[in-house]
Amino acid sequence: MFKHRHLLGIEGLSQADITTLLDLADQYAAQNRGPNKHGQALAGLTQVNMFFENSTRTQASFEIAGMRLGADVMNMSMQASSIKKGETLIDTAMTLNAMHPDLLVVRHPHSGAVNLLASKVNCAVLNAGDGRHEHPTQALLDALTIRRRKGRLHRLTVAICGDIAHSRVARSNILLLGRMENRVRLIGPPTLIPTGMSELGVEVTDNMREGLKGVDVVMMLRLQKERMDGGFIPSTREYYHRFGLDAEKLACANPDAIVMHPGPMNRGVEIDGTIADDINVSVIQEQVEMGVAVRMAAMDLLARNLREKASVEV
Repeated sequence: MFKHRHLLGIEGLSQADITTLLDLADQYAAQNRGPNKHGQALAGLTQVNMFFENSTRTQASFEIAGMRLGADVMNMSMQASSIKKGETLIDTAMTLNAMHPDLLVVRHPHSGAVNLLASKVNCAVLNAGDGRHEHPTQALLDALTIRRRKGRLHRLTVAICGDIAHSRVARSNILLLGRMENRVRLIGPPTLIPTGMSELGVEVTDNMREGLKGVDVVMMLRLQKERMDGGFIPSTREYYHRFGLDAEKLACANPDAIVMHPGPMNRGVEIDGTIADDINVSVIQEQVEMGVAVRMAAMDLLARNLREKASVEV
């Protein structure tokens, strides 16, 4: 069912692709809660994690996923690599090809860099986030979390709130949720919502209370100050007053609405700490748990395609 060579984004995935990956991830989620967490799906394969940006959560998740599937896992410290000495991305790709890795996990600060690497290497490539472009495994783990809590992944109303402009997580989730026939609503200050978003089939509002009416899922986003050049918000205090999720604003959503956040959180800026820690509404810790399962499923499916291709060539 899943015949892709790489996982570079949600954009190239069909409903069937998404369902196949989530179904397998569900199996891995159950396995990860059991006494025997390890398997052999990646036995004999080499997984290289290349993170040109720091990300403790995502890198650790991919590393644990690879180890549980039996891969040889190597983390390349790109902050102190030859890239700093002037080596180009193409040079890096050629060097990697000579090492014959099987799975390459890449996070890069520039949109399109992961796609460029994928076009130059012989192995399977997984996009762990590139610039403002996409973060496919985050959207998939969010989808799995929603499906497990809500019992379905269609005909839901999902609000994505906050810094849409700088968020690759928002873009991947808009694509995935739309493909699975959900109603998506973007909420945030006009300065943090790019023009033309309504063309993606989403609703857009700068009124938090109005925007949360009737929603099943509230997905909060971090203010990405490191990507901001200029004054996008008056102050964090004013931002929290208007767009931070507190009990009063959450009461506008459906009574059984769940709250999500891709992390890391800025408590008291985009979300109240009490809500973030309330296991009755918050699924933030479950998102972290599902991240390992989804990345195991993604690497398993890509590895199957690698082995199938190798057997045909032989």
